[in-house]
Amino acid sequence: MFSRVLDAIDRRFPPLTAYAHCDLPCGVYDPAQARIEAESVLACIEKYNESDDPVFKERALFIKEQRADLVKHHLWVLWTDYFKPEHLADHPDLHALFWEATKLAGETKQAVDAKVAQRLLDRIGDIDKVFWETKKA
Repeated sequence: MFSRVLDAIDRRFPPLTAYAHCDLPCGVYDPAQARIEAESVLACIEKYNESDDPVFKERALFIKEQRADLVKHHLWVLWTDYFKPEHLADHPDLHALFWEATKLAGETKQAVDAKVAQRLLDRIGDIDKVFWETKKA
């Protein structure tokens, strides 16, 4: 009886596909992915501010927001998959760096201020320094 109930549930609710950074723990991480996307955010903001074409500006905003989401994704992967408690013990400001960087990525989605995008790049640069120190250790 119970198996018939489960079969009925399975037919009504097909399995969902789960997505991850990688299909297996590959160990390949690099803040460069976040930096490249953040550079794109800054470039889109600059191009947006230089343009008078409303269609171009709309496209620049759309791309900027996509790239800002990718910055957040790449930072999140580093924070949750690469960095370990011992890294935090050696670099107690690490949590604050990630907090500020992800908040700045969100802020770049809301505005077209090149200074915010540059601060995002600066925080990613700080994370990059810590990352390479931990990689060498």
